[in-house]
Amino acid sequence: MNSILVLDKKHWLLIVLVGLFVTSAVTAELISNKLIEIPISFQMGNWKFGPFVTIVGILPWPIVFLLTDLINEFYGTKIVRRLSWITAGLIFYCFIIVGFSMLLPAVELPNSGLSDNKSYNLVFGQAQMVIIGSIVAFLVSQLLDATIFTFIKKRTGNRYIWLRSTGSTAVSQLIDSFIVLYIGFVLPGKMAFSDFLSIAPTNYILKLIIAIALTPLIYLGHWWVRKYFFTPKNHEDQILTS
Repeated sequence: MNSILVLDKKHWLLIVLVGLFVTSAVTAELISNKLIEIPISFQMGNWKFGPFVTIVGILPWPIVFLLTDLINEFYGTKIVRRLSWITAGLIFYCFIIVGFSMLLPAVELPNSGLSDNKSYNLVFGQAQMVIIGSIVAFLVSQLLDATIFTFIKKRTGNRYIWLRSTGSTAVSQLIDSFIVLYIGFVLPGKMAFSDFLSIAPTNYILKLIIAIALTPLIYLGHWWVRKYFFTPKNHEDQILTS
């Protein structure tokens, strides 16, 4: 007799969160070969911050921040660590498929609006060092985020949600901001070191501002998950504990 696996709403929530997490991370890596300017600036004493020059791949990262926090909070550090390794593998797989697609000649139809070989390869032809830098930065930052999150939570319990969420992001994204730009752009000669020293710190400050701005959404997300998916009793009984 065949057994049927019945998933409860906590498992379905995890599937949705994981799907959004992987999609956001892969999308961020696919679009990261472009610098943009964020027209935000402010003054703190003699220091002026902004406008910010950063990679366009930062756009999906607020979602990654929020999802990392929710998965870590309700499903445990082991899930986040395993998910980080799996996602890094999927990012690598994605780039392999993109690489093969660039080898195939395009059929150029007049007035079709479809990309020719040159345009297609210009958009998707990221250097190998950018790929390596993206994967290394993602893995290091995510694993560090999960470790710091757990460290703070063990010492504060269920209090100070903002501290473990923003604190872990602040440290992990400091590492991420420098790794991805240095390996992906400085080492292969795509960016001067002087530009790196300017762009990397502002890139980090922008991510930190985003993490702080997300604090109300983090509290809203915690409230929503607890209300509709986890009771106080089964919140302590996570699917995989850390």
